[in-house]
Amino acid sequence: MGNLADDMVVKGADGRYQAELSADWDFWGPNGGYVAALGLRAVQAHSALPRLASMSTHFLSGARHGHVDIDVTTLRTSRRAESIRVSMSQEGRPVCESLVWMVATDLVGLVHDHVRRPDLPGHEQLLSIIDLVGPDMEPPMPIFRNIEWKPFAWQHPGVPDPAAAEARWSAWWRFLPQATFDDAFVDAARAVILLDLNTWAAGSKGRPYEISYLAPTIDLSIQFHQAQPDSEWLLVDGMADIADEGLVSGQSRLWSSDGTLIASAFSTLLCREIRS
Repeated sequence: MGNLADDMVVKGADGRYQAELSADWDFWGPNGGYVAALGLRAVQAHSALPRLASMSTHFLSGARHGHVDIDVTTLRTSRRAESIRVSMSQEGRPVCESLVWMVATDLVGLVHDHVRRPDLPGHEQLLSIIDLVGPDMEPPMPIFRNIEWKPFAWQHPGVPDPAAAEARWSAWWRFLPQATFDDAFVDAARAVILLDLNTWAAGSKGRPYEISYLAPTIDLSIQFHQAQPDSEWLLVDGMADIADEGLVSGQSRLWSSDGTLIASAFSTLLCREIRS
């Protein structure tokens, strides 16, 4: 089991940083959300501005466990905002490129909130996956040892779901063994990881156990709205309603337990046939 804070340590200075990718966050190799979030820790060390506004990441090649180099470059900066490029590599091989906006915390402007959380049961009304499958069931991927989840409808492994016509996935999630984090960028990593996972969960709904394709994320764009670091349980709701010619497109939102919209995301997955 991995602890998110322990597995997101970044060292270095002056735009040159290093980190270690942990095997505890594997999903077909290191999870893309985890990889991208690790780059955000380098941004945190680099930027003089405290608030994360948005990120857009292109995943260029599959990462491996172990050492990564992270180069961080300021593209544009002012008192109010800073645009930063993050380049992650392993042994000279590019892993991902991110563009990140950081902003100040004393900004003023329009104020409104018209979003509404989906009309779904709260996490208190649902059974955990641990209750549904039993504590001895081995998770399908190492990453799921670190995240407890409560689905709204449970499909037993190996049993197709003929009613899953809508490519939508919603569930409550909580990180293990530590659920919340004081560090703002480790807290933001919760959003990045869960929003990245959701497009595949939605796109493969009804056939996750006999699917003949892998579909790694090739791009992930996230807007960060209102941080809720004290919310242990997080609701992810999203659609992957277009899948054609090898691409799966999705959009998802992340909510706190009190109905606050924390972050929104768009992502694209590239299908790859599983070969025996």
